[in-house]
Amino acid sequence: MAVLALPVSKSPSWPIAIGAEGIAAAQFARCGFDVLVQAGRDKPWYDLVVTRGGNLLKISVKASENGEWSLTSGYTRKVAEINGMRTDSRSAIDMWRSGCGSRTVCCLVQFEGVAIDELPRIYLASPDEIAAAMHDTAQRTGRCTLLEHYEWTAPEGVRHLQTLPAAWHFSPQRVFDLVLGHPKPIAVTPASAGSPVLAPRELVMTV
Repeated sequence: MAVLALPVSKSPSWPIAIGAEGIAAAQFARCGFDVLVQAGRDKPWYDLVVTRGGNLLKISVKASENGEWSLTSGYTRKVAEINGMRTDSRSAIDMWRSGCGSRTVCCLVQFEGVAIDELPRIYLASPDEIAAAMHDTAQRTGRCTLLEHYEWTAPEGVRHLQTLPAAWHFSPQRVFDLVLGHPKPIAVTPASAGSPVLAPRELVMTV
């Protein structure tokens, strides 16, 4: 679906992104996993590595303060440069998906509306699951981004409130499912209104 290029949403501040990584690491540790945290800003596509019983998973932590994650912002610019002033949402999403390494899961941390004494909302999803959700959003709204919730109108005129799947919510069971297996993409149902070799980077072990 080709749509006009949209303004890039404001990215979370660097301190918020670092805070999200720390919170994510703590939650994985609470689930009984060893957590490797990469130091410094110059990182590959992932921020953490969690291991248990010989199983390994790379975690890309994405923070947000406004209810959405602009995962494809850099890719929409690349597509727009090729196609002129129009952005091909599907191509941008597919380009983002292809940039995710093997055995990688996205940890989505949302701070919008969260009090200082509360944990942010945390979701875990595979790149395939996220790409499928973003394709649905782009088709319904023309927005090439991942939204925590939004409203859309079906062809028959019925309004729907779309939210991220409940199965994506961070939980010990969700962590084990993703670390120990390869779940199929979860269908986004509306509600009515890899390689075990680590990159040669500095790693810090936390528990």
